[in-house]
Amino acid sequence: MTTTTATRTAQPATDTVVSFENVTKSYGTVRAVDGLSLALHPGETVALLGPNGAGKSSTLDLLLGLRPADSGSVRLFGTTPREAVAAGRVGAMLQSGGLMEDVTVRELVALGCALHPRPHPVDEVLARAGVSDIAGRTVNKLSGGQEQRVRFALATCGHNDLIVLDEPTTGMDVTARQAFWATMREQAAQGRTVLFATHYLEEADAIADRVLVLNKGRLLADGTAAEIKARAGARRISFDLDVQDAVDEQVLRALPALRSCERHGTTVRLQSSDADATVHALYALGLYPRNLEVAGLGLEQAFIALTEEASQ
Repeated sequence: MTTTTATRTAQPATDTVVSFENVTKSYGTVRAVDGLSLALHPGETVALLGPNGAGKSSTLDLLLGLRPADSGSVRLFGTTPREAVAAGRVGAMLQSGGLMEDVTVRELVALGCALHPRPHPVDEVLARAGVSDIAGRTVNKLSGGQEQRVRFALATCGHNDLIVLDEPTTGMDVTARQAFWATMREQAAQGRTVLFATHYLEEADAIADRVLVLNKGRLLADGTAAEIKARAGARRISFDLDVQDAVDEQVLRALPALRSCERHGTTVRLQSSDADATVHALYALGLYPRNLEVAGLGLEQAFIALTEEASQ
């Protein structure tokens, strides 16, 4: 199959890749996206986080023009999502939708390249996605992780300016995940914007230079991972108690500024909005906490704290 590179259609000059302005989307009585406003810029790697039902998939559907907004405006590169996709400026790797089964990996990727206005060479796409060694295998013979890598190949068949990834590393082993994110870093370093939704919060912490947290269709938090952790406003306190320091868990739960308390044998883990006050009260109880550690929340704990607070 031969391909030709089409002349790129002139696009409005803009330093905003994605713009949502007061966007809403409902399904019956369920408001999936509720007054969402945000903007993404060139070269950013952005993680989209949120609990199940937060509106992540609906937001990606609106961004890609798969569904229309009920109100508000969604713009990509200053145009409509469909115009941006048709111009070859957007690559997407989604969970929904299957792959053609009775073709080889090479045939499927070659088709994707042939359909892209500004395609990469097929062998380059296969190598970047780590599927060169299975290029001759039919798609219905692939494992879940291999299917994900083929989806990634299809998302990067051409010179895209925005790459949208929905749970991209699901089913991949550790080695494949590391290779995948190394490739994504290269894409961002070349000025492309990468937006990915994930349940692997350690990926968001390690990869993203910006984190968006959705809850009930609204933007709950927007910042770096460090800023999201700080916004949670809590710190972790962990320590061990001597066996002779028998203390009722309810006494621990009554400590000042406490947000949560877990006890496993003699090991205690707390979250506190005022670690100094909590630790002072521990000593006031006559306890001697050993191996005492006080640290900021990880992204996962901060995410949970923020969404739980918003749901109250």
